[in-house]
Amino acid sequence: MSICNPIARVCFRRANLSAALALLAVLGFAHRAAAQQIQLLQDTETERVLRAYEDPIYKAAGLDPAALHMYIVNDQSLNAFAAGGQNIFVNSGLFIQLRTPNELIGVLAHETGHIAGGHMERGTDQMRKATVPLLLSMVVGLAAGIAGSADAASAIMMSGPTLAQAQFDSFSRAQEATADQMGQKFLRLTHQSGEGMVHVFERMADERARATLHPSAFATDHPADRDRVDALQEVADSSPYANVPDSPEAQHEFDMIKAKMIGYLEPVDTVLLLYPLKNQSKPARYARSMAYLRKPDLKAALTETESLIKDEPNNPYFYEVLGQAYVEMSQPEKGIAPYQKAVDLLPDAPELRTALAAAQLAMERKDLAQKAVDNLKVALQENDEDSFGWYELAAGYSLLGNQPMADLATAERYYAQGNGNCLLFAKRAAKALPEGSAEWQRASDIVAIVTPLVRKSRE
Repeated sequence: MSICNPIARVCFRRANLSAALALLAVLGFAHRAAAQQIQLLQDTETERVLRAYEDPIYKAAGLDPAALHMYIVNDQSLNAFAAGGQNIFVNSGLFIQLRTPNELIGVLAHETGHIAGGHMERGTDQMRKATVPLLLSMVVGLAAGIAGSADAASAIMMSGPTLAQAQFDSFSRAQEATADQMGQKFLRLTHQSGEGMVHVFERMADERARATLHPSAFATDHPADRDRVDALQEVADSSPYANVPDSPEAQHEFDMIKAKMIGYLEPVDTVLLLYPLKNQSKPARYARSMAYLRKPDLKAALTETESLIKDEPNNPYFYEVLGQAYVEMSQPEKGIAPYQKAVDLLPDAPELRTALAAAQLAMERKDLAQKAVDNLKVALQENDEDSFGWYELAAGYSLLGNQPMADLATAERYYAQGNGNCLLFAKRAAKALPEGSAEWQRASDIVAIVTPLVRKSRE
């Protein structure tokens, strides 16, 4: 589903989510997605923090966390949304602009309310219903035009979109209020304060009042006014957990993710302004290490990262950054050890294994190529949609002289991307692999699945 960019494969990886257009269309976001070409950020550390926030809320809603997919959108506006069933999209801007874990958790609780309330499915039905006045106005307007009243026809036809929008907006406001109440309920059930959600929507109400012409994305998608904020505040105040603060550990974790996001996304000068050299806190050094990787000032990145490792010798993500720094310095042989350390500390993280394998393959040695292939097999069992992982696996098999398996890995890469070229490589692999083997069966399955789709697209 995601197409990884090898240039930014480590720490944060960028991915274009073409399939998201279909998901967003459910809620009428397709035009925005097409215009912006939604890009995802993939980062093990950030994704795991998000899941730690969301999983208890999801369970409190009576839902199965294993069915939920969460995506980080490379968009610095303050926004999040649920779409296409059990999918939550979180903008990078939430990490950058919010101040506490509880604020972000409040946003997630609200979006969980949409999912638990079945709002995506109902929203689709309501959008269909909202088209009725639009279609009626076109029919009546056309009739008026035929009858000779051009002005009346124009007025009637222009009223259709307004009525349709008003109908849908009324439904949307009801959904938002329901999601607020459900989100607050989930926060109470998980013994968390509802104040964070109130703070976010209070900010949205203020921004809406100040900038009606150019509101933030979140303010547009989640319209807030003082009545809504007051209702939220009343519910939050009634909770026995209203005054439960974020723990120092949770705040530090959030501050580290925030710094990492800023360091990766903001201009380097901005990063150094926000986190000047005199600031020797861990978040500041983390932000600067990411910024220096991009500058690039790789020696400075090494200095900052090594100081973090000295403070936290068992933090896998610091070793990940160190490995990336060496790879960027064209010294993959020095990057292998820190990547291996990261994998040893966090063996169930497929992205870390893929990064390690990429460094091993960069050495172009058969002994390391076999280790890389072994790592990639484990990683792809965890995430078989990682097209970059399949790309690296094909390279590993090629280095080992196993062309049929390289072709199968390439077929898997194109298949993960939704690219019809997978058919060519799957056929080639099926022809060369031992008939009846698991690998031959997989190649044959791809051929069987994709052939009618390609034929249909040509017709």
